[in-house]
Amino acid sequence: MHKQKILVVCLGNICRSPMAEGILKYLVKERGLIQSIELDSAGTGAYHIGSHPDIRAQEVCLSKGITLSHQARQVNRMDFDAFDYIVAMDTSNYDVLKKIAPHDRLYLMRAFDPLAQSDLNVPDPYYGGIQGFQEVYEMLYRSGNGLLDHIEKEKGETNVA
Repeated sequence: MHKQKILVVCLGNICRSPMAEGILKYLVKERGLIQSIELDSAGTGAYHIGSHPDIRAQEVCLSKGITLSHQARQVNRMDFDAFDYIVAMDTSNYDVLKKIAPHDRLYLMRAFDPLAQSDLNVPDPYYGGIQGFQEVYEMLYRSGNGLLDHIEKEKGETNVA
């Protein structure tokens, strides 16, 4: 069975994308999809390569029972061949990813958020306080569930065909 591989991407890979990766891992486990979905995260920038997630991101996720254990890395060209879904946190990173390699499975994370309106960006909480990280957590949790619903529906349609 082919595992669906998801890469979530933000700018520095220490706030939004490691939170999204941790939340998705939690949701995948909760849904019993561990055998069929693989996750990773990366950043478009090289600013924090090797760093652990921001302490505020870790704190908010830990308060929800999610441990973040990722070390920041930069997205590379090979990721476009390795991952089925590449999910950007905002339009800026989406545009950078499109320039690296056009990909038919490139998405915006909030495209899967049922509460998202016209703004599909997950705001970068880095320069703010803990409240921003809590708001981002809520967006990512909703979006993560929506993304997994999309993948399960797509997989179901593939099995029917």
